[in-house]
Amino acid sequence: MKWLILSATCLALTACSSATTIRVSDPDVLIFVNDEFIGTGSGRYRDRKPAFTQQEVTLRKDGCEDQTHRFRRNERPDVGAIASAYFLVLPIAWVTQYKNRHSYEFGCLPG
Repeated sequence: MKWLILSATCLALTACSSATTIRVSDPDVLIFVNDEFIGTGSGRYRDRKPAFTQQEVTLRKDGCEDQTHRFRRNERPDVGAIASAYFLVLPIAWVTQYKNRHSYEFGCLPG
């Protein structure tokens, strides 16, 4: 029984986190998620926000108009959170995750 509770607790703690890699067609583009810089050309974004929250991706390059995209944390089920929600109620808020990768085309429109 102790093993089961320990396993459920570990699943619950890891299930809260979700991550995605963001890649842009132009390697010189600056990537911001919710106004936080995460990389140039590609970057990794991770959070512990609950399911269905929306993130805003802004792509910036000198001399070009900024481009904005959005993605939500409802792109794939989180099996760990679903399994641990059976034993603990809290992980039910994190039953979904981001896709592993988001890719964007960046076409420079003079800004």
